Amino acid sequence: IISGTLEQHSKQARQLENELDLKLVSFSKLCTSYSHSSARDGRRDRYSSDTTPLLNGSSQDRMFETMAIEIEQLLARLTGINDKMAEYTSSAGVPSLNAALMHTLQRHRDILQDYTHEFHKTKANFVAIRERENLMGSVRKDIESYKSGSGVNNRRTELFLKEHDHLRNSDRLIEETISIAMATKENMTSQRGMLKSIQSKMNTLANRFPAVNSLIQRINLRKRRDSLILGGVIGVCTILLLLYAFH
Repeated sequence: IISGTLEQHSKQARQLENELDLKLVSFSKLCTSYSHSSARDGRRDRYSSDTTPLLNGSSQDRMFETMAIEIEQLLARLTGINDKMAEYTSSAGVPSLNAALMHTLQRHRDILQDYTHEFHKTKANFVAIRERENLMGSVRKDIESYKSGSGVNNRRTELFLKEHDHLRNSDRLIEETISIAMATKENMTSQRGMLKSIQSKMNTLANRFPAVNSLIQRINLRKRRDSLILGGVIGVCTILLLLYAFH
């Protein structure tokens, strides 16, 4: 009964993990598209009004908030299921579980930790990009206000514009680096999903055939013992050869 209950919770955890995996990929793509659109808006904002970028940013902000809430809810549900499985394994009267099942429970905890870390990291990157864009927008407005107020393109304004261009170029390089990191993370996420699927199938096979798992452990112990015996024989032979050589 205990094992069946844990298997049911493990199945629910896998379903939530699959949903979280898809949500996090979409969340990462949203951050990447926000970074690219911000760069494009910044390159053409000197020749157009600020209305369109603000509208686009507002729409993406709403999507960001919605997806963040959904991911936080899924993480909370997955945390609750992991806590239930932990209570079952630590409660009094529960017999000792096999190694494969304990490994499965630990894997669920590791996946939850990885997804939580990935979500907070992506969210922090998005917030940093948005705050940087707001700051640069404020600088652009100050420049336009200064130019319209003075009515002349004096030396100070030119220096200010050059400094702004330098900042924009540095910002573009940072955004390209972030985009490359996002693409690399998406590839690693895809590979992790494939490895997770393979590992889940192997764990399922080990749970169905515990005798195979026990046989593999015995084979590993015998190989370790044979290695120790062989190492001892080689050591003794080496000592005898050295004694013979020096005598």
